[in-house]
Amino acid sequence: MQRRLRAADIDFGSIRTDLGLSEEFGAAAQHEAETAVDRFADSRIDRTDLALVTIDPPGSVDLDQAVHIARDGDGFVVHYAIADVAALVVPQGALDQETRRRGQTIYFPDGNVPLHPRALSENTGSLLPEQVRSAVLWRIVVDAEATPVSVDLARAQVKSVARLDYAGVMADHAAGTLHASIAALPDFGELRQRLSISRGAIELGLPEQDVVRDADGNWELSVQPRTRADMWNSQVSLLTGMCAGALMLDHAVGLLRTLPDAQDGEVEALRTAAAALGVPWPESVSPGAFLAGLDPQAPTTLALMSDATTLLRGSDYLALLGEIPADAVTTHGGIAGVYAHVTAPLRRLADRFATEVCLALHAGEPVPEWVLAALPTLPEIMRSSGAVAGRADRAGLDLAEAILLADRVGETFSATVLHPKRGKRPARIFIAEPPVFATCIGDPAEGSQISVRLTSADTHGPDLVFTAETSP
Repeated sequence: MQRRLRAADIDFGSIRTDLGLSEEFGAAAQHEAETAVDRFADSRIDRTDLALVTIDPPGSVDLDQAVHIARDGDGFVVHYAIADVAALVVPQGALDQETRRRGQTIYFPDGNVPLHPRALSENTGSLLPEQVRSAVLWRIVVDAEATPVSVDLARAQVKSVARLDYAGVMADHAAGTLHASIAALPDFGELRQRLSISRGAIELGLPEQDVVRDADGNWELSVQPRTRADMWNSQVSLLTGMCAGALMLDHAVGLLRTLPDAQDGEVEALRTAAAALGVPWPESVSPGAFLAGLDPQAPTTLALMSDATTLLRGSDYLALLGEIPADAVTTHGGIAGVYAHVTAPLRRLADRFATEVCLALHAGEPVPEWVLAALPTLPEIMRSSGAVAGRADRAGLDLAEAILLADRVGETFSATVLHPKRGKRPARIFIAEPPVFATCIGDPAEGSQISVRLTSADTHGPDLVFTAETSP
């Protein structure tokens, strides 16, 4: 058995420096965050009677969402409280301007560079347990087919009664002791996922690679399992985002999250790969349904899921200001519907403005001028900050991989081939232990299980290169 890879210390600060990122806020922005008051305190409905709970990774304190879900005959009533960041940030003030420069929270293995000062994002604005907080409360009723039949939203005072995490929710589900506020969540989530797949949505099951501290404080590479609880909870967020997107598209005002539909050539390439791997794919089955039906334990599934990432390229934002451009993409191909980001305003700038649009449209009121003025600027802000977030994520993994594997050069590992060599592009592999995605010299067959030898682990690059050897 291969030994676990650990490092007592890895300095991720150099990556933040290279990317020009700093947690420090200007004095005026910091002061606004520390002294923020609810601009809508007098007009909120009181829903502190609603026993909301949050579900987040362990240790999270920037809590954007809290949920309560109950059965309603054959359907469900979903209450989803979203932190009301717009009520705490003065439009066009110092903090507003600073968050527009940042775009979103950028995550690193040793912490994050937040969108808002922690006094707001991890305290007064966060839906922490047993604290009365300002929120935008969505109430969505879905029928027996999981289709929305009623959507309402309003500014409210709310109180979370428990902070849960995904592993704990799964353990409670297995023991039959789910918190009463989410006892109906598993059935709701499964129903919504089935509807999603039938619509043509595409969900990928690739391992989520991460760098984490173990119980002794050492760094190690890890694969974070995506539990069914993750999926159930994400279905609440997806439902809310789809309702928000539909509302904005109906009025041609707002900010949509978009993704072009997969092109015929990309689907055909995936079909060709499936055929080459001996995995049956009936003509009548959509890509999403095909991927959802794959055996998660089969090595060919990992290869096909990796190939399927080509179906989900080109995500963007579309600002609408009273009309819909004739050639605009207005839907999200991965979700197979209209969609908007509205559920993470503490961590993502776009959500604050999109939520303000939804509140105004739902109430039949004009969208605030400060929101309309910002909408055209948001797609570029989110594209730019998203690119930085991607570079930060990859750089953190690259650095950790190179440091953790530096003394393993020359050793062999068992790997699954994700992509074969294509022209000048080397093959791509996944190693389960330690969990690593990397390039591979040689011409191994896609979906095959092979032995690879580590030939380079450059801590100054950083980069990992493996060479294909023989089938294990």
